[in-house]
Amino acid sequence: MGKRTPKIQGSGFFNVDKPSGIVSSAVVNKLKWLTGMPCGHMGTLDPLASGVLPVGAGNATRLFDYFLEKEKEYVAEFTFGVSSDTLDSTGTLICGGRVPDEREIAEVLPTMCGEVMQLPPKYSAKNVGGKRGYELARAGVEFELQPKKIVIHDMSVLGQVNETTFRVKIRCGGGTYIRSIGRDLASALGTNAVMSALRRTQSGIFTEGNAIPFSVFEADPTPEEIERYILPTDSVLPYPILAVSGKNHAKLLNGMKVASESEDGLYKFYNEDGSFYGIAQVQNGLAKLKTKLC
Repeated sequence: MGKRTPKIQGSGFFNVDKPSGIVSSAVVNKLKWLTGMPCGHMGTLDPLASGVLPVGAGNATRLFDYFLEKEKEYVAEFTFGVSSDTLDSTGTLICGGRVPDEREIAEVLPTMCGEVMQLPPKYSAKNVGGKRGYELARAGVEFELQPKKIVIHDMSVLGQVNETTFRVKIRCGGGTYIRSIGRDLASALGTNAVMSALRRTQSGIFTEGNAIPFSVFEADPTPEEIERYILPTDSVLPYPILAVSGKNHAKLLNGMKVASESEDGLYKFYNEDGSFYGIAQVQNGLAKLKTKLC
């Protein structure tokens, strides 16, 4: 793929439905080529996983830090009576352990919710001394990862897929490893399990209901077609609008702070012509511009 001149007007987000079997970076690289702009995804999906993959294009990539705490929803399948080095079905599988019934799983899931310390999988993108965890694991290097605090809002059993596999719905905060949930769930039940399928159905405001299948982009749509799929940057920000006019508007644009009666927090800020400028912050009665996105 050669370099293309930017064809899309402005910045925004693509809500892509990633298929199972490809890496998230393949989606990003395709959109980068189609738009001719820098692109990046908000939260990678394992190759095994499918579903919602928000991709920012242009200046929208500056917003990623504002979405770190977004809630995510997954539908996972856990297969019991087997373990693997990767914690999913793509690794080296070792049979062993009993298969619990649906009632047992349903009783344990609520005990795993809330703020918990979770140990990430070794086969992950975690940075260990400048190397990715999966790189060290594949090379046979021994290393240890530290548990990190995550939030699991809710989990419930959706049903049994076959004799050994159950489908579980999970709502959680960012940074959660669903493979680790499968490992910890099995451990609480005195057995082993691997994640055998995963679909992300929601990532913040992005849902599977309005996600665009990646096959649409693989078909090399025209720039005009691509623009139909891009979500304007301001439309995905869950912030109110900061109302400022006259001299105060000009002062903000010049980097000054101005008095504001709005509550402390983040706001969307617009130019006087109605075009989106970026994000403003109000703190202790003073407003200032925080991130320029136009």
